[in-house]
Amino acid sequence: MPQNAWNKRETRSREGEKKEEEEVEEEERMERGGRGRITRGMLPLLGFQVLSEYSRLRRKPPVTAGLLLTNTLIYLRPGFLHKILPTLDEVWFNPHLILKNKDLKRLFLSAFYHMGESHLVYNMMSLLWKGIQLESSMGSIEFAAMIAELVAMSQGITLLLAKSLLVFFDYEKAYYYEHAVGFSGVLFAMKVVLNSRSSDYTYVHGLIVPSRYAAWTELILIQLFVPGVSFLGHLGGILAGILYLRLRRSYLGPDPVTSVIRNLVGLVSWPLKFVRDIFQFPRRQISGRGTIGRSHPPSRSVSGVWRCPACTFDNSGWLNTCEMCGTEREGDGPPTVHVQPFLYGDDLSLEELRRRRLERFGR
Repeated sequence: MPQNAWNKRETRSREGEKKEEEEVEEEERMERGGRGRITRGMLPLLGFQVLSEYSRLRRKPPVTAGLLLTNTLIYLRPGFLHKILPTLDEVWFNPHLILKNKDLKRLFLSAFYHMGESHLVYNMMSLLWKGIQLESSMGSIEFAAMIAELVAMSQGITLLLAKSLLVFFDYEKAYYYEHAVGFSGVLFAMKVVLNSRSSDYTYVHGLIVPSRYAAWTELILIQLFVPGVSFLGHLGGILAGILYLRLRRSYLGPDPVTSVIRNLVGLVSWPLKFVRDIFQFPRRQISGRGTIGRSHPPSRSVSGVWRCPACTFDNSGWLNTCEMCGTEREGDGPPTVHVQPFLYGDDLSLEELRRRRLERFGR
């Protein structure tokens, strides 16, 4: 074959390789925060699951929905957010860069970024399930405060672990310069909080384990079978959940983060309340699974709502048993309390019932 023919074939081959390299670079650029991501079909599945779960709930947990929407929009980066949001390269959780540059952006924002669609959907499915249960039980304001605290604690503990491994064991390559993103650290912390008082058993990737040890079991299994995950990030989340529970149980005063969020919500909603009072719209304060702060007498049906005399939870007029504590509705007479034995035991006084219910989530 003539030499010029070989040269032409080699030129075409190099052009093809160059084109492939450009395509790979373009894909990487889009994955690292470029606009115009195209879904592979998993996001519609997530949307269907969210709609399905929320459609069956009488009261919709707003904070969980907001977290789902925030993480999804950050991943999709639509046009109106593309110029505002930092790119993935600017928010990687990297202990070396965080400490060297005092980069708080990396410390906090990295929890809300995800590497790919499967990474996002897997985390959001887990957030949906855990968030609905916790927010419905705790109330939206306390749940929002808990998420803020868990984000700060899980990221901070992970940073502290990486620095400690460097200082005490000179172990820097695996963790101190590691790049990581994702909400999974907070999800591990939420799992610890959710299962802290459970005496049941649960399935973790096919294994039956006590629910209170589910997070530890999942930490080990994911590390063994899923390559490229952040062991320190997940471990930091578990330790953050344990620390959160310890602090809430030892501190009996009001949570300062909850107080700040409650004041902010009150400030933002003040114009709406002002308009409602002017036009005398019916008041209905929603928190978690029930209405609170109404001034009607206990156990009387007002606008289809009756207040439980045992735990002050406002229930629908269609119900004869309190959703929160199991007290039967008996007009204005003394309440009859039916308490689940595995939670509280038998023959508890009303004062003891109130005290234990408040302690259940560290209020």
